[in-house]
Amino acid sequence: MQQPAPARLAFDDVLIDFAGRRLVRGGAAQPLEPKAFDVLALLAGSPGHVFTRDEILDAVWGHRHVTPGVLNRVMTLLRQALGEDAHHPRLLHTLHGVGYRFDLPADAAAPVPAALPADPAAEDPAAASTAAPPLTATARQPPQRRASDQPSHRRAWRWWLPPLLAALAFTGWLWWQPAERAPASAAPTGAAPAAPGVAAAGRSIAVLPLANASNDAEQQFFSDGLSESLIDALSRFEGLKVIGRTSSFQFRGGNADSASIGRRLGVSYLLGGSVQRAGDMVRINAALTRAADGSTLWAEHYDRPYRDLFALQDEITSAVAAALQVKLLPPEETTGHGDRPPSGNIDAYDAYLQGLKHWHDEDFPRAAEYMAEAVQLDPAYAMAWAHLSGARSTAAVFWKEPPVVAREHMLEARLAADRALQLAPGLGPAHAARAYVAFYGFDHRGALAECRRAVQLAPDDGTVLNGCGYTLAGIGKLHEAIALRERLLAIEPLYTVNHSEYAKLLMATGRLDDAQKYLRIAEGLSQPKSSPSIQFMYFAIARGDSRAALEVARDRPSPWREMNLAIALQASPDRAAADAALAKVLADRTWEKTDPYLVARAYALRGDYGRTVNWLERAPAGDILFMLGDPIILRARDDPRLVAFCKKAGLPPPATSEALGLDQIRAAAKH
Repeated sequence: MQQPAPARLAFDDVLIDFAGRRLVRGGAAQPLEPKAFDVLALLAGSPGHVFTRDEILDAVWGHRHVTPGVLNRVMTLLRQALGEDAHHPRLLHTLHGVGYRFDLPADAAAPVPAALPADPAAEDPAAASTAAPPLTATARQPPQRRASDQPSHRRAWRWWLPPLLAALAFTGWLWWQPAERAPASAAPTGAAPAAPGVAAAGRSIAVLPLANASNDAEQQFFSDGLSESLIDALSRFEGLKVIGRTSSFQFRGGNADSASIGRRLGVSYLLGGSVQRAGDMVRINAALTRAADGSTLWAEHYDRPYRDLFALQDEITSAVAAALQVKLLPPEETTGHGDRPPSGNIDAYDAYLQGLKHWHDEDFPRAAEYMAEAVQLDPAYAMAWAHLSGARSTAAVFWKEPPVVAREHMLEARLAADRALQLAPGLGPAHAARAYVAFYGFDHRGALAECRRAVQLAPDDGTVLNGCGYTLAGIGKLHEAIALRERLLAIEPLYTVNHSEYAKLLMATGRLDDAQKYLRIAEGLSQPKSSPSIQFMYFAIARGDSRAALEVARDRPSPWREMNLAIALQASPDRAAADAALAKVLADRTWEKTDPYLVARAYALRGDYGRTVNWLERAPAGDILFMLGDPIILRARDDPRLVAFCKKAGLPPPATSEALGLDQIRAAAKH
C-alpha cells in the first residue's frame, strides 16, 4: 500500500516542502507551476514507486483535458528545477512505455513524517491554513489551491484536448534585436520578484498560444484571442521585443522544447499556459519561463468571473512586466493599441475575437460579419470598426463579389474607417483601414499619407506593417515598403509570406543575391513542402537563366504549368518554342477570364507592349493595383501606351515607381 507523503523531504541541497508547496535548491526557491509541483509531490511522496502516465494524469489533471505532451513538458520543468540531466537522471527516471519513478539518493536524509509540523506552515499559521494536501495515486480530484478551486454545483468545468501540433521546419535564419535596458517597475501584489540576470539580458518574449482547455473546440477562438491580446498588451512595454502572432502560434501544442522555440523565434523568454471558459467563469494558468533552460520565472493560476476578464489580462501582463523589469510606455506612445470595447461589453469583445479568428484565417466575409456584430453591441468600439473596414474592403476587391455588392461593401468599408477614426484618431489600424480604402479606390496620395500615419502610430503592429507593405509597394514606394518588411521580419521571423514578399521587393530593386536568400528562407518555412515557389521562376528570369526558369515552370501543377511554361519560354532564346507555348495558352479562352494579367506578362517579355496593354485592360483591379511593382510589366514603363493606361486606370505614371524594369535589373546585375 502506498504510504502517505511526508511533510518535508531533504537531500543534497534540495528541500521539498510539501505542506508549503515549495521546492528549494541551493538555498533558492525554484518557481514551479502549480501542476508541476503537484506531479513532484505525487512522485517524491512515494520514492521508488513507479507511477504510470495515466495514474499521474488522472491524479493531477483528472485526465480529461490534457495530452501526454503536457506531462512531458512538466517533467522537463521538474528536471530543470531539480538540476537533473535528462540523459543521466539521478532522481527522476523515465520508464519508457510505462511511466516515471522518483528515486532518493542513497545518502539522503530520512523524510520528515507528515505528523511533524513543516516550515513554513508551523511558523506561519496562515500558511498552514492555505497549504494544499499532498496528492496520492488514488486521488481523483485535481489538487485544490484556493477557494475558487472547490467543486461547485453551479458550474461544471469541461475540458477539451488541445489540437495537435503541426510540425514546422525552420532554415536556421535568426533575427535578433537586443532590447534596451529599462528600469524595473514595482511588482504587483503576489508577483514573483525578477530573477537575477534579467536586467542585463536582452528582453524579448514570445506569447505561445494558450491551450484551449475547454471541452469545446468552438472555444479555440477565445483562447487564441486572449493570446493575441497578451501579445498586444506586452508590446506596450518599453524595451520589450514581442514576437507576433503568426510566428509564435506555429508552436501550438507544446511539443517543441523551450530552447528550440527560443532559438527559432530569437527570444529569451516564453509566456504560455492554458485557458478554460465555462459559463460565466474563466480559468487561466500562465507561466513565464526562460527559453534557454525552461526554468520558471513566474507562474500563477487564476479563477475569475468572465466579466472580470480585462482586469485579469492586466494582472497577467503586469506580473510578466515586473518579472522582466520593464515599464509601460508613456500614453502618447501607445495610441496604436485598444482591442477592448470602451464600454467593457464582454459580448462585444467575444464577437470581436470571433471576427479576429476569421481574419487570421483570411475568411474576410465572415470576419466582417462578426466585426459588424461587435460594433452593433458597442458602437464606440473603434478597433472593431477598423477591422470591419479592412475585412469589407478586402472582400470587395479580391473575393470577386458581384459589382453591386462590391460597391456596397466598399462604401461600408469607407464609412467604418471614418467611424473608427472619429472614435480614436490615434488608432494605427484605423488609419491603415482608411489607407486600404484609398488604395483600392486608386487614391494613391491618400493611401500613402494614411499608411505613413498608421505606421507612425503602430510601428510594431504586424497587421499594419503587412497591409501597408503591400500598399506602398503597389503605389511604387518600394524603399518604404522594404523598410516595413524588414521591421516585420524582426517580430515575425517565421512568417513565410513576409519573407516571400520581401524577396520580391528586393528583386524589383535589383538586389538579386539578397532576394535569392529570402526566397530560400521562405521555401524552408513552407509547410507542408510543395513545389518551389513560382517566385523562383521570376527570379531566374531576372537572372537571365531561362533553363532554371523552365525547370520551375515544369514543376507547377496543370493548368498553371502550361501558362508558366509560356511565360518562361518568352525569356528563352528558342523563339519557336515560345511562340508555340503562347499560342497553346491563348487557344484556351478561359485564361481571358481567370488571369489575363499573366498573359500581359508574357507579352511584356516578348517586347510586344501593345498587346501587353490590351491584356492589362482585361485584368481585374486586384492585379492592376500592384502593377507598379512588377519589373516585367515595367519593361514598358516609358511606352506611351502603358503611360496612357496608367492614367486611365488612376495609377501614378509608371516612371515614378521605384521598382526597376527587368532590363534595368539585368543590366545592374552585369556590373
